[in-house]
Amino acid sequence: MVLPMLRTTSFALLSVGLLAGPAAALTGDWPQWRGPQRDGNSAETGLLQSWPEEGPALLWKATGLGGGYSAPAILNGKFYGSGYLGEEEHVWCRELSTGNKVWSTKVAPAFRELEFPEGPRATAALDGGQLFTLGAGGNLVCVDLESGKLQWSKDLRGELAGEMMSDWGYSESPLVDGDHVICTPGGSQGCVAAFDRKTGELVWRSTELKDPAAYASLIKIEFAGKPQYVVLTGQSVAGISAADGSLLWRTERVGKTAVVPTPIFTGSHVWVTSGYGVGCNLYELKEDAGKQSATEVYQNRTIKNGQGGALLLGDHVFAASGPLLICMDWRTGETIWRSRSLNRASLTSADGLLILRGEQGEVALVEASAKEYSAKGSFEQGERTEFKSWAHPVVSGGRLYLRDQDSMSCYDLKAK
Repeated sequence: MVLPMLRTTSFALLSVGLLAGPAAALTGDWPQWRGPQRDGNSAETGLLQSWPEEGPALLWKATGLGGGYSAPAILNGKFYGSGYLGEEEHVWCRELSTGNKVWSTKVAPAFRELEFPEGPRATAALDGGQLFTLGAGGNLVCVDLESGKLQWSKDLRGELAGEMMSDWGYSESPLVDGDHVICTPGGSQGCVAAFDRKTGELVWRSTELKDPAAYASLIKIEFAGKPQYVVLTGQSVAGISAADGSLLWRTERVGKTAVVPTPIFTGSHVWVTSGYGVGCNLYELKEDAGKQSATEVYQNRTIKNGQGGALLLGDHVFAASGPLLICMDWRTGETIWRSRSLNRASLTSADGLLILRGEQGEVALVEASAKEYSAKGSFEQGERTEFKSWAHPVVSGGRLYLRDQDSMSCYDLKAK
């Protein structure tokens, strides 16, 4: 049964229990992976509800960022990221109004012993005057936001014996949580790790969970009064105590090749997806006599998402599955609608709309409707590279930001 159409301007973002990462950002800021709440949903309003044939107006295009697939992180009039400039990995800061360089800092040698060696994948986390990001080779770094000075660096492979599920390189975007920075080295010494944000010293590892790291970025939630991190690997979905790294719950889930999309949490449920034929799962968390567990509600192949991520809006999940865009009831796994759209698209939401970016550089605007697929415009990003457009679209301050390896393009989304 198709549910009644929800008003797209009043979708409730059901993230009950989901805790923000970096401290509350200014309106329009996008200070970490998938935005302020780490869910891919923007609070922007007053945006164009349809695009002209040529797409929204291009305001500027900046170059010299270096190779890479990471999306920009935005805070206080600047945007930040990383890239390979020659054989060096740099973290950089740019002016939001023009794209002009503020600073650029070498943080590590370029790591090219991997599939798609063009550059780093992680989106930086910005908080308290610091930037934290993770290189494809496993170098976790902290940089001063104002000066660009490198404050500390940790080698997840060398110092922590980190292990990946396959050879695509570290792709997780780190999470800032109070005094700690959280990420997933993977491996027999503990899958998840917490570091002191000031010194980089290891605080704890999740020694009870020894899975190799996948490519998904963990999230912080609270369930039954216990703050925890939900981590998705190629072997498990698990909850790790934020206090000490102990294992609160785990359920087996075998993923293939590259398990990438960020988990979604609402109420007492965790929803995950991955590509290569695996599909999606919904788990219900329970606590009995102080012990937590996860029970599978459903598993299906309706949404097989490789890397573009999924959005929860009201009672519905929106995500790409190959060339299809799918709207699914997250509670039951029932398909509400599916439509051919952009191939292997990444997406974000803002003002009752979905913005999709296909891996070949095409961009589309779609109404975030639970009734039907309704296209509101599209355009081809001109003068792009031959590499996959895997950097997720970012909406901030009424503008759309699209990373294409060495360049960033900024488009005006504000209704006049």
